[in-house]
Amino acid sequence: MSIKIITDSGADLPKEIIKQYDIHVIPLYVYLGDEEFLDGVTLEPNKLYNDMRSEKVYKTGQITPEGFKEVFIEYAKKNQSCIYIAFSSGLSGTYQASLIAKEEVLEEYPEFHLDIIDTKCASLGFGLVVYKAAQMAKEGKSQQEIVEAVKLYSEHMVHVFTVDNLEYLYRGGRVSRTSAFIGGILNIKPILTVDDGKLVPIEKVRGRKKSLKRLVEIAEEKGVNLKNQTIAISHGDALEEAEEVKNMMIEKFGCKDFIINSIGCAIGAHAGPGTITIFFLDKELPL
Repeated sequence: MSIKIITDSGADLPKEIIKQYDIHVIPLYVYLGDEEFLDGVTLEPNKLYNDMRSEKVYKTGQITPEGFKEVFIEYAKKNQSCIYIAFSSGLSGTYQASLIAKEEVLEEYPEFHLDIIDTKCASLGFGLVVYKAAQMAKEGKSQQEIVEAVKLYSEHMVHVFTVDNLEYLYRGGRVSRTSAFIGGILNIKPILTVDDGKLVPIEKVRGRKKSLKRLVEIAEEKGVNLKNQTIAISHGDALEEAEEVKNMMIEKFGCKDFIINSIGCAIGAHAGPGTITIFFLDKELPL
């Protein structure tokens, strides 16, 4: 029996990959007023982004220990070894909730073999780590081999992204009201990364076209052997611009393998429509 890979919807993986590798995805919670939704199950990104453009404000919530416990027990009863690969603990309390659930499940099923890993990654950067684990599980690799690879890939996964409208980062508490207002007037587009699992602004660029070009330049500065990597690009309902970035990556580096997908509701509720992100490795690792 191969290792079961479990993750959460913060990985933003395309549904085809989830199905192909039989990955168990636990949805994060999204709220509009008192109405509760499950990310990617009862609320899809297109609906979220259209609503956000209409000035509706969504909030998000982590998976509860009870939610994790229900999933873990399902596999513990089958004596199925599992790895839960988690959304960054710097952005969500989901990882901590999973540890509480694991402890409770082991009291009832002490033989249950479950590893939990905090990737400190988000969106498709997180998704690429899960994808690698799922490929290894399908190849019959051992639990220890997969755990080690997940930790290595997580450590070397670079996230670089820009948002189209600072208003959404303001709503999420990432920038001040003044910064959002001035940024809107001056057409400022921040470039951000994820460092130790947390969002970190690294520079500001004026104009959308320049911000997309700068993402590719940063990939050149930080990436290694980009031509032979799987490059992930996620977007906030901005497929045309994601394809534009893909074409720049092909032209500049000769990249051949891409995963492009919409940013899911849990992350999109904070980043907003128009967000574009590139994910890649900063070290040569076994592919």
